Amino acid sequence: MTINSLLQHGFFVLVLVLLVKPLGWYMARVFSNQSFGLDRVLGPVERLIYRMIGVRPEAEMTWKQYAFAMLLFNAVGWLVLYTLLRLQHLLPLNPAGFAAPDADTVFNITTSFVTNTNWQNYGGEVTLSYLAQMLGLTVQNFLSPAVGIAVLVALARGITRHTTTTIGNFWVDITRSLLYILLPLSFIFALLLISQGVIQTFSPAITGQMLTNTTDAAGTPVSAQVLAVGPAASQVAIKQLGTNGGGFFNVNSAHPLENPTTLSNLLQTFALVLIPAALCYTFGKLIGDTRQGWALLAVMLLIFVPLLIGATVAEQQGNPRFAALNIDQTASELQPGGNMEGKEARFGITSSTIWAVATTASSNGSVNSMHDSYTPLGGLIPMWLMQLGEVIFGGVGSGLYGLLIFAIVAVFIAGLMVGRTPEYLGKKIEAYEMKMASIAILVPPAAVLIGSAIAVVSPAGLAGLQDGGSHGLSEIVYAFSSYGNNNGSAFAGLTTDSPFYNTLGGVAMFLSRFWVALPAIAIAGSLAAKKTIPVGTGTLPTHTPLFVLLVTGTVILVGALTFIPVLVLGPIVSHLLLYA
Repeated sequence: MTINSLLQHGFFVLVLVLLVKPLGWYMARVFSNQSFGLDRVLGPVERLIYRMIGVRPEAEMTWKQYAFAMLLFNAVGWLVLYTLLRLQHLLPLNPAGFAAPDADTVFNITTSFVTNTNWQNYGGEVTLSYLAQMLGLTVQNFLSPAVGIAVLVALARGITRHTTTTIGNFWVDITRSLLYILLPLSFIFALLLISQGVIQTFSPAITGQMLTNTTDAAGTPVSAQVLAVGPAASQVAIKQLGTNGGGFFNVNSAHPLENPTTLSNLLQTFALVLIPAALCYTFGKLIGDTRQGWALLAVMLLIFVPLLIGATVAEQQGNPRFAALNIDQTASELQPGGNMEGKEARFGITSSTIWAVATTASSNGSVNSMHDSYTPLGGLIPMWLMQLGEVIFGGVGSGLYGLLIFAIVAVFIAGLMVGRTPEYLGKKIEAYEMKMASIAILVPPAAVLIGSAIAVVSPAGLAGLQDGGSHGLSEIVYAFSSYGNNNGSAFAGLTTDSPFYNTLGGVAMFLSRFWVALPAIAIAGSLAAKKTIPVGTGTLPTHTPLFVLLVTGTVILVGALTFIPVLVLGPIVSHLLLYA
């Protein structure tokens, strides 16, 4: 790996860690009923919202009430978005006159955006109206990460409280997440993106004369090019900050109107993981011990950094079959070297792989390069990051509560090894917590593997394949890894806009979102009802390097045991075939 790549990696990780504490401190104060400045300005708006929806902010909920409110909120959002997309041809702000997508496509889009997956098997600029993009998709880009933050805060309360039946108020938590965190950050970030040239307009598509006339596939002369434009910056801001990932344009963050400069690329890369990383410090502040938050961030970085380096090395080494043809793939002043297929020449290999690893470590899924064109090992790393459960940063809120579930499993394993009742942060971990944790950990891999198995034995599943053999298997497994872990990125060689993938993928996205969130809320309620146990000589410290290694090992072990067989049949076989 080049010195330039090492410097870029080091700069990215260093700046990210430096931003964790200030943003994490701010978010902790938002949920601790402490003054944080913005409450003086937006406090009246917050109180007005409560009056409008009939909520008493001081009224708290049991975990079942909290879970019901969360499900109700998402169900209403799903119905509203589905209706909007199905009726877009009858609604305003549709200058291109787009028809409504098919019912199965709308089902997939709606489920995708409500579950924070943002999987897209359509071209946004040639499918959806401005109203559908703004009022439909962008609104859900705010709501779905707010739900993740709310569930995380409820889990933090469950850990800190004792002998109580309540874990907070869902409507208060989601309102504060939106009003004080996601909206202000997105507003600032959208302005930064506009300053870099990201498009934000209600104008219809622009037609420009081509310098040289050409012909299309049918041989028809073409002398003009139609450039799609629209209100992109406002959607791009929250799609990155909210770990959503759904692009305004078909090629997502590789599009020059969505990601025009090196600086916009850098800012968006930081935005992919900023809030999930900062929430680690927020969690530490909420439970009164910031060491716990730093330990969880260390787990994330301990897995993230080696995989980041590995992906970059895999792409910079290039294709061994090209080397056999005496094609020079060495980086030099005259060429970037390595495997540049599927990558933007503006960004190169290092910026592309940082994005690829960050977008799959978080549950973002946006791309500035095409993962299907990566080398087999370079493509394996984003795939495996998703398969680890989207807990290495993960989604806003959802990544951290997923990692906390792994931490509960880790202390349970440690307790079994020493013959002591496991504890985490002063609470006993017993059969109920382990049942809930098992559900949360096992449902996403089940969605991935069962969905992939159905696809590879079904004519409808195989119909969308561009490639056969091991790479074709990788395309299918990558798609269901994305569905089953609420990521949204894809190996582009698989055509999924079909009733089969739209329906099966939608079910996988639903299961992997709510059958992790619901167990997390149930664990919060169970822990809140328990007494706090004083720290004793036999208590396992959960802020030490030993605990960091224990949780890291648990995450990797679950991912390895679950997915190594299918990874061997897919990307690893593809890698070996390069040397055959």
